[in-house]
Amino acid sequence: MKAAILDKYDKNGTTLAVRDVPTPKPAAHEVLVRIHTAAVNPLDNMIIRGDVRLIVPYRTPLVMGNEFSGTVVQMGTAAGKFKPGDRVYGRIPLAKIGAFAEHAAIDERALALVPSYLSMEEAACVPLTALTALQALDIMEAQPGQTLFISGGTGSLGAMVIPIAARMGLTVVTNGSARNEERVRNLGASVFLDYKTQRYVDELHDVDCVLDTLGERELPDEFAVLKPGGHLVSLRGMPNGRFAKREGLPTLKRALFGLAGRKLDKMAARKQQTYDFIFVHEDGTQLARVAELFPAEKPLAVSIDGTYGLDQVNDALERVRSGHSQGKTLLRIEEA
Repeated sequence: MKAAILDKYDKNGTTLAVRDVPTPKPAAHEVLVRIHTAAVNPLDNMIIRGDVRLIVPYRTPLVMGNEFSGTVVQMGTAAGKFKPGDRVYGRIPLAKIGAFAEHAAIDERALALVPSYLSMEEAACVPLTALTALQALDIMEAQPGQTLFISGGTGSLGAMVIPIAARMGLTVVTNGSARNEERVRNLGASVFLDYKTQRYVDELHDVDCVLDTLGERELPDEFAVLKPGGHLVSLRGMPNGRFAKREGLPTLKRALFGLAGRKLDKMAARKQQTYDFIFVHEDGTQLARVAELFPAEKPLAVSIDGTYGLDQVNDALERVRSGHSQGKTLLRIEEA
């Protein structure tokens, strides 16, 4: 089968090689999936640069790709959740990624059935952002009636977090460019702040939960608008000891991340707030909640920026790297 391979890490980015590799055989609890569409994400570029090696030390050569939709073609001897022909999607398990390929052997616990109203291309847009939203809200212990502020929530992540949080009964606040206001309000945001004319740190106070998408430079202001005892989850900040413990990392890494995140933990402790870093993991049961939150009569909407062939994988990675994507960048694999 054809697959896009990372042969070596490169802090400045590198090109993937598309070449033939053996088709994997599913282990007992895995299913073999024919990949239809894979999504290209900032995470893929982070892996190429070696940015996540302390969290997941991948060995090269590595078949790349984290998020996909596809069709089950074969089941492992102990796999029983799905059957051949099922349309499935998911975030491939952290320890064994490989969505940029014609086939992948995937632990069935990472998979969920694609909602009937989603095309395979649309389905490939969902897993990473949906799981990020659900896992972040779970860590925050977010409850109906609470207020969630998403910093810079006008991108592809916000397009998933906003409707999920709104369907769960939260009041969603976000900020960004004024040209995105109507779209973001239609997604479910109750309050939109134009970052050019409104500083959120002046407009907000006593927010229950904050989802940080911008990183360490914004964290002091985000903590300032968070209520005493509130919860902040960051996608871009520094991992800390709480993250390492939650992920079950070895003792040495717990100590290292504890030191690395100590500054942010102290910042949170001033008002008995909590700070957590999130690195989204696979969870088919959690992903199945998407169909529950967004039934056919109230469907989930997704946005696609562009679609590339597998042999154009480096162009797709560059598109994501540029930061100009307006929605998900996809790889059409099935006809590669």
